[in-house]
Amino acid sequence: MNTKITPDHLGRAAVVYFRQSTMTQVTGNLESQRRQYDLAGAAATTGFASVTVIDDDLGRSGSGSMERPGFERLVAQVCSGDVGAVYCIEASRLARNGRDWHHLIDLCALAGTLVIDPDGAYDPRLVNDRLLLGLKGTMSEYELSLMRQRGIAARGSKAGRGELRFMLPPGLCWSEVGKIEIDPDEHVAETIRLVFANFRELGSGRQVFLWLRSADIKMPVVLRNVDVCKLVWKAPAYHSVMQILHNPLYAGAYAFGRRAQRTRIIDGRARKATGVRKPRDEWSVLLRDNHQGYISWREYEENHKLLAENAHMKKNCDRKSARGGRALLTGLMRCGRCGRMMRVFYGSAKGNAHRYQCRGDDAHVGVGLCIGIGGVRVDRAVAVQILEAVSYRAVEAAIFASDQVERSRRDGIAALERDLEGSRYEALLASRRYELVDPAKRHVARELEARWNDALERVGVLERKIKDLSALSAARPVIDRGRLLQLAQDLPTVWNAPSTETRTKQRLIHILVQEIICDLDDATNEAVLLIHWTGGRHTEVRVARVKTGRYPAELAPSAVEALRKLGGHWPDRELAVSLNRMLCKTGNGESWTAVRVRDMRERLGIPEYDATKVEIPMISLMKAAEKLGICVGSAKSLVQRNSSCNANPSWLAVDGSGRCVNLGSRPGVQGVVDRRPKFYEDYQYDKVARLPGI
Repeated sequence: MNTKITPDHLGRAAVVYFRQSTMTQVTGNLESQRRQYDLAGAAATTGFASVTVIDDDLGRSGSGSMERPGFERLVAQVCSGDVGAVYCIEASRLARNGRDWHHLIDLCALAGTLVIDPDGAYDPRLVNDRLLLGLKGTMSEYELSLMRQRGIAARGSKAGRGELRFMLPPGLCWSEVGKIEIDPDEHVAETIRLVFANFRELGSGRQVFLWLRSADIKMPVVLRNVDVCKLVWKAPAYHSVMQILHNPLYAGAYAFGRRAQRTRIIDGRARKATGVRKPRDEWSVLLRDNHQGYISWREYEENHKLLAENAHMKKNCDRKSARGGRALLTGLMRCGRCGRMMRVFYGSAKGNAHRYQCRGDDAHVGVGLCIGIGGVRVDRAVAVQILEAVSYRAVEAAIFASDQVERSRRDGIAALERDLEGSRYEALLASRRYELVDPAKRHVARELEARWNDALERVGVLERKIKDLSALSAARPVIDRGRLLQLAQDLPTVWNAPSTETRTKQRLIHILVQEIICDLDDATNEAVLLIHWTGGRHTEVRVARVKTGRYPAELAPSAVEALRKLGGHWPDRELAVSLNRMLCKTGNGESWTAVRVRDMRERLGIPEYDATKVEIPMISLMKAAEKLGICVGSAKSLVQRNSSCNANPSWLAVDGSGRCVNLGSRPGVQGVVDRRPKFYEDYQYDKVARLPGI
């Protein structure tokens, strides 16, 4: 027995701590586990009162970047003073960083605990033993850094040649000679191609996900358990679709080191977060045209750009994609003053108008808005430019759209047929297993028979789906290609068709237009649009703005005059609205509010409005025009024609029958209606910009 192990140590407990860094070592390095478990027998042979085995840290690194509940339990027991010795196979099992190692040695010195390994027993209270333990801890830490450095260098060298093997996504596999190739399973390969084909058509990863869900198409997913990889078929998930679209391996490129680890200090310890995406220029290895891919590298870059545009909540200065809605220029309008993308706001009483507004630096309070413009006139002006630019390509666009619809229909049926082929094979395999079983083993035969029935049921379900889709496809009318070519020559006809969705028009504009720079010319009261076409050309378009502040400046009364005339006849809130419409300002140049009107009225000695004392009820000009079904301008003209020049045109008197006195007779209102064009509805805004016909 070692002389350093005293009866006092033997009277206390011995703790055997062992650890392995990764789960691969836990499942593969079994001899190391046996050696460490044998330390418990050695401690019992030495004569310790009790032996405790701590193996909670299997599969956890000792570098200090992971939580180690077993090591924390060891430290707690050493601090209690009940531990006489700590057994380990080597110093690297206890810790591979100086902080944890020296902290444990200090605690063992205070508690009088020995550290024992196969080389001998060490008492941290002795100077020579403490020096030797410190050297062992330092060598353990250096050994880890050295092995990591060598491993990373060797891995990077092999990856630089494109020979490093790693787990490939579904649809790709390693060949016998160590090259990446397309999976020979046609079911898997065609499903991956279907994802890329639908993304080119729909332009959105979420729309591809929804289409796969609606078509009930299963997606291949690779499941990994340590070193065992298995391909299973699952219902489509959004993240699975996005991983396929973002992965450069499908574009024939060998990419390695696309993700990194990020280390943070949390509660005084280093914590590593894995899977952090790195920019493309920081990838460790990128070898283009390394193998055959599902798409070309150019298509991959186009897809990556479109996916970046779909992220509306990120990078507010980048172009955005079309996402539906009534605004044709969604994601294309850029502010000419601050450079940010302009947002779309929908509003108005009828709910059919929209507005392009730049919020400016709205993250800072008090900065205010930048510029804004109504969207109806802007959309019409840009739509006319689109007609002039691409009218001769309408035929090709229509044929391409027809082919895309037919291809999407065939892809859906083909995907179900591949599923049916796999299900039939599973049913055949289940029948063979049932026929090979001994009929006397009923408990086995019943289970195999149930599996056979389930497989046959899945085959029947898929056959019915294919039959229903084929019948639906046959029931659809046959497309007359000659007539389609004739209609496609007239782009305005296709554009103005009620069945044409706004999203389709937006995608057409996004293909042709890179972005539109919008600025305001206050001198001419116009919006200046600079259209940047995809080919590199630029076109400047000027759109007249609706003139605001229509109340004549020379006729604007003072606030005191208006309050003396209107005060007491209307509530303070209505008075504030009228004063603001007449461009009246307060003494310091601010707008009127109900509180400011009340203060001014009290200073002028004007009584408060009392509804019980009003002799003649009044109605606003806007309400009267809406009630009669005419515009505000026509109602104002009728008031000026039937009233004195000093009358206030904004408020009208109402008699007992509810008729507006200032508007005159009913024939006058009917005359306004009769002057409308015969096809009045064609002049109304129908929520989408219409192109002029030929």
